Amino acid sequence: MLFDLDGTIADTAPDLAAAANAMRRARGMNDLPLTILRPYASQGARGLVGAALQKTPVDPEYEALREEFLTRYENALCVESRLFHETELLIEALEQRGLKWGIVTNKVGRFTTPLVSLLKLVPGASTVVCGDTTPHTKPHPAPLLYAASEMQVSPLHCVYIGDDRRDIEAGRAAGMSTVAAAYGYCAETDPHDWQADGLINSPLELLDLL
Repeated sequence: MLFDLDGTIADTAPDLAAAANAMRRARGMNDLPLTILRPYASQGARGLVGAALQKTPVDPEYEALREEFLTRYENALCVESRLFHETELLIEALEQRGLKWGIVTNKVGRFTTPLVSLLKLVPGASTVVCGDTTPHTKPHPAPLLYAASEMQVSPLHCVYIGDDRRDIEAGRAAGMSTVAAAYGYCAETDPHDWQADGLINSPLELLDLL
């Protein structure tokens, strides 16, 4: 069982949104509600900078804004971030069934390594693949194939669970079964349209699919 991190195992949106709102306050703007910023959390700096400041990678100042966002986020990485309700119960159930589980995220190791430690996801995870572990990020299948190799499991015997369309695309490209986490951030798209093999509205629903 392989999981995306942000929006699938952990609700990291509050801290990501806090970094974006700190940038707004520094520019004399009011905070945006979490409900507005939350859907962009799975898109990382690109999504949050775009939502908070209406800047995209084509804007000349985008790279500087991106670095500012990442620094602000790194300095307050796990203030309000928590595992989703039921996640611990799900992990316990998987381990009781003798199933290996791991994490494959596009979040780079600079943030992933301390975050998974603070969330107490290690040493339980058999593998943690970050956005800079391989030369490619999702929706490319390379990170998922790397995780399967690390776990010594055939991709055909893996299930990938994520809350973004690119998660499902990456899983399919890797030859894995896929599950859409509809309780996650979902990037303002309908997970029913992602052509995943299954869809869950809470973490524990995964057990019913198994």
